[in-house]
Amino acid sequence: MAVSVVMPALEMAQETGKLLAWLKKEGDPVKKGEPLLEIETDKVTVEVEAPADGVLAGLRSRAGDEVPVGQTIAWIVAPGEQPPAETAPAVTGRAMSSSVSVSETPGTKAEPAKSLEPTARVSPKAKRLAKELGVDLNKVRGSGPDGVITGEDVEAAAKARPAAAAEPAGLSSIARLMAERTTHSWTTTPHFFLVREIDAGPLLAAREHFSGTAAVKLTHTDLLIALVARVVAQHPKFNASWTGEAIHLHPEVNISLAAAVRDGVVGVVIPKANTATLAEIAARRADLSERARAGHLRPPDVTGGTFTISNLGMYQVDAFSAIITPPQAAVLAVGAIADRVVAVNGQPAVRKMMTVTLSSDHRVVDGAQAAVFLNDLAEAFREPQNRLA
Repeated sequence: MAVSVVMPALEMAQETGKLLAWLKKEGDPVKKGEPLLEIETDKVTVEVEAPADGVLAGLRSRAGDEVPVGQTIAWIVAPGEQPPAETAPAVTGRAMSSSVSVSETPGTKAEPAKSLEPTARVSPKAKRLAKELGVDLNKVRGSGPDGVITGEDVEAAAKARPAAAAEPAGLSSIARLMAERTTHSWTTTPHFFLVREIDAGPLLAAREHFSGTAAVKLTHTDLLIALVARVVAQHPKFNASWTGEAIHLHPEVNISLAAAVRDGVVGVVIPKANTATLAEIAARRADLSERARAGHLRPPDVTGGTFTISNLGMYQVDAFSAIITPPQAAVLAVGAIADRVVAVNGQPAVRKMMTVTLSSDHRVVDGAQAAVFLNDLAEAFREPQNRLA
């Protein structure tokens, strides 16, 4: 029985994906789980695995095509089997939208309608880019299936304009869409922030302690992930999402770690981090970091995160406030570990201190709940060896 290969959705608001390359050719045998193609989303490039064993057939998209989420792009069939007959892609509210009509306001005369050709359709991404770049969609020829206007068509039209009318250069489409996502989060999610200074001395000691027995090299980030995940598990609302009508509690604590990639930042996911060992977390984090730099992330690597950690300590940043990644309810921003003079038993003393800033969605948690969360986190940092033993 033929199994369809579809453009996956890696993010909540993703509408399309760009097919970068097929890693197999038409007629090649494939095995379930092996890399089949590379795609690019708004934030990251990932490898998509084959969903079944069989033969790759009926390729419907080529490298460079921008494809709506959920659309079939190929089939995996049994040897000798033919792929299902090709049909036109279904037009859904999520993947495509039709041109709009012009209404007349009472007391005014409506302008002549400037609609697109009756058969033309515009992807949501193309509509957003057209508005942002000031491109007239009536002057854009679609290159997608059945003449669909894609985001690439809009970008090409913007670049083709005279230099004086063009938008400032130097911003990639990924960076532009990341800016759009963060703007949406900042303007629609009611953020509030709590700051706490934590004595990092026990954390440093714990790293030395566990490094002696670990099979892989441990970093401060590995211990951070493990401790934060265990505290998150004790506070279910920090492992939740606002659905628009209610709070949804996630059954697993999947820590999303902000990692720098080309043209932006992506959250790579450590699944079930509250029950994972330090060695498992370190191995997963190292593998994800390496593949993120190489551009070889896979869909499971960047999906399913329920709480984010953003650590800029390695850049000597003392403290910062991070923007929440929807649909998550919180993000913890971690600054550098540095010597500071603090009061200990009423006397000045030098301690290794670290500043953490918790950004929370006020629709999901309130200030008192966030304060208790930070208190419990500080307590966990006082005795990390006991918490992680």
